[in-house]
Amino acid sequence: MGVLGTAEIFLFEGFRLDRREGLSRRDEQGAFIPVAIGPRALDVLAVLVERSGKLVWKEEIMSAVWGRTVVENANLTVQISTLRRVLDEGRLEGSCIQTVAARGYRFVAPVTRVDKPASLDVAALVEDDDNRGMGPRAVLVPDLPSRTTTLADVLQAGVRHMWIRGGRVAVVAIAVVVAFASLVAAAFWWARPWLAPTTPPATATATEPRSPSAPRLSIVVLPFADLSEGGGQQYFADGITDDLTTDLSRLTGMFVIARNTAFTYKDKPIDAKQIGRELGVRYVLEGSARRSGNQVRVNAQLVDADSGAHLWAERFDREASDLLAVQNEINNRIAATLHLALVGAEAARPIEPSDATDYILRGRAAFYRSPTRDNYAEAVAWFERALSVDPASAEAKSLLASILAERALARMTGTSAADFARAEALVKEVLAIYPRNPLAHYAFGQVLRASRRNDQCIEEYQEALAFNPGWADALAGLGWCKFWVGSLDEAIELQTQAIRLSPRDPQIGYWYHRIGMVQLLQSRIAEAIPWLEKGRATIPTFPLAYSFLGAAYALNGEIERGAVELAETYRLSGRTWVSTIADMRVTGYWGPPKIRELYESVYFAGLRKLGVPEE
Repeated sequence: MGVLGTAEIFLFEGFRLDRREGLSRRDEQGAFIPVAIGPRALDVLAVLVERSGKLVWKEEIMSAVWGRTVVENANLTVQISTLRRVLDEGRLEGSCIQTVAARGYRFVAPVTRVDKPASLDVAALVEDDDNRGMGPRAVLVPDLPSRTTTLADVLQAGVRHMWIRGGRVAVVAIAVVVAFASLVAAAFWWARPWLAPTTPPATATATEPRSPSAPRLSIVVLPFADLSEGGGQQYFADGITDDLTTDLSRLTGMFVIARNTAFTYKDKPIDAKQIGRELGVRYVLEGSARRSGNQVRVNAQLVDADSGAHLWAERFDREASDLLAVQNEINNRIAATLHLALVGAEAARPIEPSDATDYILRGRAAFYRSPTRDNYAEAVAWFERALSVDPASAEAKSLLASILAERALARMTGTSAADFARAEALVKEVLAIYPRNPLAHYAFGQVLRASRRNDQCIEEYQEALAFNPGWADALAGLGWCKFWVGSLDEAIELQTQAIRLSPRDPQIGYWYHRIGMVQLLQSRIAEAIPWLEKGRATIPTFPLAYSFLGAAYALNGEIERGAVELAETYRLSGRTWVSTIADMRVTGYWGPPKIRELYESVYFAGLRKLGVPEE
């Protein structure tokens, strides 16, 4: 932990934060037991504790912990939630980390600073002939222990921290032996009254549960195995691992173990439970790649690090004519599909009270289900609860804005005008503070599209896609804006890309429907019907899915089939969506003149064949 300042140790509410040893908690015997927690969370805690009682701006924390690395602000929210789960357990008076709306955080628990005695430095007395002018060789000896340290800890620490770097070992060794002997004697005297009891501590077993401090949506991508006949394709498997690690880290709320750490498990037997405990993650992604001739097969499995259960598995088969393109497509598909699986798995866990992240995950899980009025309302309620806990949450504001716009577009609310106004206000609050937040740009794209500002929404979706090119929802939203400005072929291509990236997406029915609708307006009736049928089957509660399919059947000479579809539109909408042609012209949105003409000449023509009156 490199962010601590002068104080070596901080004590607060039964915890001890040591710049060398990390975080530990005092047990019933008074000994400090290490707490498994990620390095980023420790760094965030160090920044807050060092300035306890004072407001620390979010930007200051991000700068101290992540430096110049560009990361999403949601990463800080994840680390704060992780710390609260550990530090607030059993606490009666709220969280020891106070959120200061729209500004940052304040550590409110009383903190005691303990400066360790200075280390004994014998290196200054040692000069090497081969190192003249460069300063003495380094010999590091351990610091004097705190009063809770046992003699065994001292001896182990001495061996662990002693470092002789080149030079005249004999001279240095003598100095080290003398210093270390004195140190051990002093340590024994220092620790004697508080030596641990003679009863040996219980040994951790393989069934030890995962630490509750593992962040939500935390995962490690283990190196993919090369199963190609004869080998030789490990570079391809490693490339998938590298890119997946990067792609997953871009997704909102994800905590992804760095690639270099993940690769320390390469070619070793995989025990997901042990890896979860060692790295402090909830999930492990493992997989393999096999290349044979011009064919590539990639398998991926998601494992719960707590139970060892397999939660999700997928197989991807592709032709390897363009290996880089294949790798990119597979990685994007895995990342998109896996994200849905992770959110669903997290939402299925017991509710953690007063945890904004928990409420956000449950809202996203509701949003990812089939689009119905009830599911939209449930998602809105969860995001509202998240904001009640953390009013400054950029993620909760962005998601709430997005879903308010989405359900208004789907005509599944009776408060569309109010929803639009609130959604736009929320997303502007976020962008005013975090102008590069990709989720906020996506949400603003949704808001602008819902309010028919199609030229402007294109730029917002493109900003989101610059952060994550494999964002299927953003691709689909961009495609539909392209349709409204007249780029019909580009609209179809972007919907197709979204489907390819997220073939099990809960919104996929709309994407099917859009492709069929555009092809219908282009008078490509035979091509449009299968897409419209897939859309209707996938989103059976969407009235317009039936009216467009009915119009397509009618234009194809299948009047009876078309009438059945139109009757279902009436049943679902109460004859409010497709009443008369004149009413539809007034109440519906048909785009600029170029697009409106297509609706008039094709869609309305099909409805007339089904008996929809003019007036």
